[in-house]
Amino acid sequence: MTNKLNLVNYFIIVVLLSILFSCLNETKMQEPYDLKIGEGFKNPLGFYNDSPAFSWKLPVGVQSQSAYALVAASTPDLLPNNPDLWESGKVETSQSLFVDYAGEKLASGQKVYWQVKFWDNEGKESKWSETAFFELGLLNNTDWQAKWISLPDEKAVEIDEIGKKVHPVQYLRKNIKVQDDIESARLYITALGLFQAHINGSQVGDDVLTPGWTSYQKRIETLTYDVSSMLAKGNNSLGIELAEGWYAGRLIFRGYANRNPQVLVQLEVTYKSGEVATFVSDSSWKGTVNGPIQYSSLYDGESYDANLEMPGWNTSNFDDSAWYEVAEVSVSDEVKLTPKRHSPVTTKITLPTKSVSEPTKGNYVFDLGQNMAGVAKINIPVKKRQKVKIRFAEMLQPNGEIYTKNYRSAVSTDYYLPSKNGLIEWQPKFTFHGFRYVELSGFDESATPEKSWVTGLVQYSNFDMAGTFSSSHDKLNQLQSNIEWGLRGNFLDIPTDCPQRDERAGWTGDAQVFIPTSLFIADAHAFWASWMQSVRDDQRDNGSIPIVVPDIDGRRVSSGWGDVATIIPWETYFRTGDEKILKDSYQTMLGWINYYRSVSENHIVDMFTYGDWLQPYSEHPTDERKGETDEKLLNTAYYARSVDLSLQTAQVLGLTDDVAMLQSWLSEIKTAFQNQFFNTNGSVSKGKSTQTAYLMAIGFNLLTPEMEEKAVPHLLAEIAKADNHLRTGFLGTPLLAPVLEKIGRPDIMFEMLFKETYPSWFYSINQGATTMWERWNSYSHEDGFNKGGMNSFNHYAYGAIGQWMYERIAGIKPIKPGYKEIQIAPLQGGPLTSAEASYNTPYGVVSSAWKIENGVFKLKVTVPPNTTAKVVIPANTAESLMLDGIDFIENAQVKLIRKTTTGFELQVQPGNYNFKSKL
Repeated sequence: MTNKLNLVNYFIIVVLLSILFSCLNETKMQEPYDLKIGEGFKNPLGFYNDSPAFSWKLPVGVQSQSAYALVAASTPDLLPNNPDLWESGKVETSQSLFVDYAGEKLASGQKVYWQVKFWDNEGKESKWSETAFFELGLLNNTDWQAKWISLPDEKAVEIDEIGKKVHPVQYLRKNIKVQDDIESARLYITALGLFQAHINGSQVGDDVLTPGWTSYQKRIETLTYDVSSMLAKGNNSLGIELAEGWYAGRLIFRGYANRNPQVLVQLEVTYKSGEVATFVSDSSWKGTVNGPIQYSSLYDGESYDANLEMPGWNTSNFDDSAWYEVAEVSVSDEVKLTPKRHSPVTTKITLPTKSVSEPTKGNYVFDLGQNMAGVAKINIPVKKRQKVKIRFAEMLQPNGEIYTKNYRSAVSTDYYLPSKNGLIEWQPKFTFHGFRYVELSGFDESATPEKSWVTGLVQYSNFDMAGTFSSSHDKLNQLQSNIEWGLRGNFLDIPTDCPQRDERAGWTGDAQVFIPTSLFIADAHAFWASWMQSVRDDQRDNGSIPIVVPDIDGRRVSSGWGDVATIIPWETYFRTGDEKILKDSYQTMLGWINYYRSVSENHIVDMFTYGDWLQPYSEHPTDERKGETDEKLLNTAYYARSVDLSLQTAQVLGLTDDVAMLQSWLSEIKTAFQNQFFNTNGSVSKGKSTQTAYLMAIGFNLLTPEMEEKAVPHLLAEIAKADNHLRTGFLGTPLLAPVLEKIGRPDIMFEMLFKETYPSWFYSINQGATTMWERWNSYSHEDGFNKGGMNSFNHYAYGAIGQWMYERIAGIKPIKPGYKEIQIAPLQGGPLTSAEASYNTPYGVVSSAWKIENGVFKLKVTVPPNTTAKVVIPANTAESLMLDGIDFIENAQVKLIRKTTTGFELQVQPGNYNFKSKL
């Protein structure tokens, strides 16, 4: 009897274990997730591309993908078994990123639903994913029945209180009648200028500064909103506020635009019957400029008069008989209307006031504790017709008053005129400021100011942050924070140089040095791809690239700046795995290097350059801002760099003839460069011997191995002359870390990074910086504000050091495009005892966290599914390596590649690991 019970128990246990194993196996083979299309869009409305690419992630626990199947349909009920648009079948590949659509041709406004499943490395099949979708916007100019409209006689006027010309804000409206029950409704809208749309008294969307800034003479981006719930059968009303924005406002180089803002509106309502009713902007609309927002300028601020409020102006029962008829405006058919290629600007963070002071009577300064870009929301007591004045600053003067000299001609002041006594809450709509401090005056003086009166609304393009970094060193952590806030302050629809002064332009040199760092910090793939479209749009007929994009300069071109044409596509591709940006940009890359050829003789480039901008201690004979590196050397170095990146692009795209051509060009340029600019002993032969001259030669691989070996001591001598401080500007600084590591001297880089004195990264932190600065010494406690100008306190270029912090200090670096293969090789140095980083790669989260305790190096690693990693662990390899608490033994997950006297090099499959080694 006992034996029978034991046998029964045995079979029960076997069954239970089988069920448990089945459940565990089922868990491992859950469906793919995080389904996206294009450059990272999740269920987008108004997508720009009718031939999208699909991407997905594999669930944690899966090693790799061996095959996938993808289906797409016009309605979700057809999935997954009866797709009417596309059925890929089983495709045997590990590819889970950027799978090109190959189904039925899609049309403007079409909605597509899709699912995907995969087979793992053992051939096990997953569940189908949840259903994702995308809906196309209006893809063609011919899809638009609407007309561009504007008030006919509206012109920019001189505003006495700011001394500038600004366009009054237009209020435009139209009543419409919805005849039947609504199935869905889409508002397609754009502007030459900035718009805010309203339906039946409610604001449409939470975006700001829409539609954004593009090269308007070539391309205008459009927005799509789902407004189904905002409409009702019967009478409805459309209302638009229209401001000058970048199109019609005052901008650096261009000055006043001498043109009026315009708007284009198309509302498409689908009834439950299937019929579609279309309502458009045309001459039947009416408008006025006598509304509460009197004017709004990007540089100069916004003025609001509550006495002119028009209750219900955007509702159907409003009497607009006194309003003016609008005019239809002609816009060239050559201007392409296209759905917006990245997410609009929105309010991302709110910052409370940290402290309040009164440096002069009646003028109170609210300190937010953080330099930022966006607007201030005020919640204050006011008196009827007593104007409230709101000014902004990044810094304070010694007497506690705000410092605005660095804003130059940007007035950057908001006004609010109350209509009655009491509390008001207000924020501007069509401007933005760069600031940490808000000066408030004109409120009800009987009240005592409170910190709750002012809140900072941080605004930038609506992407998520993707990477993290922290360490055992407080100032290094502050540097990371400053880099992040430099990005937030300057990724406002385009990558700007600064958010505060009369500039705020898409400077190409700043962008190209910062892109690797930015793509780790933020999910900015779509952001860069969209701006790169504007770079392509603005390339001139001779192949040159403007110094700012969109091009409001129209004339200048500079080496190191124009190279954005090759650097942005390559860096975006390498860090995301998206070949599309290379395909889209390749002809632009060739155009740029052909421009270099046109201004070169015997491969030596003679052209204008901004040089190693803002190199410290520069003794340039005519413009100290340009640095001291020989201009032809710098030009030719970047010429070679762009040819090299174009060559690598041609190899990726399989353009064999171009590969041969570009290899030949590159070889000839390198030979000419070495012969022209270096002596036989490895020293610079032209111009002044600078750190940057050697950094470019070595960092861009422009010297033969023998000559590079001779040049290294000269670079080290230049660094030693500066007491191991940097002497580099915008172009040289990003090369310091990779070159010093390349030549085996990361110890010098660590010393340089942790320097406290000028010039160094920590120097600005010691002066109170909360963002990256334009100059290494824009301000000091001892000397005050730099007298040389160019004192932006929110300028991300020197944040390029972030790349080395993430890739080498924390140790996370892509080896293959898109992080398909990853190197995790943390580098110890300086005073650090620990560092960690994580990054949400296209495949999932990778992380590296190390610390040193009692001579033991501890490393925690996460490798995402469908990737592999090479992990390098510093160690005394005479001692054992520990993995997850036991002596390391090779297994299917972790294999030893090699062992040296300084560490272990391992090949690691997806998963979580804890390593320990003795140093």
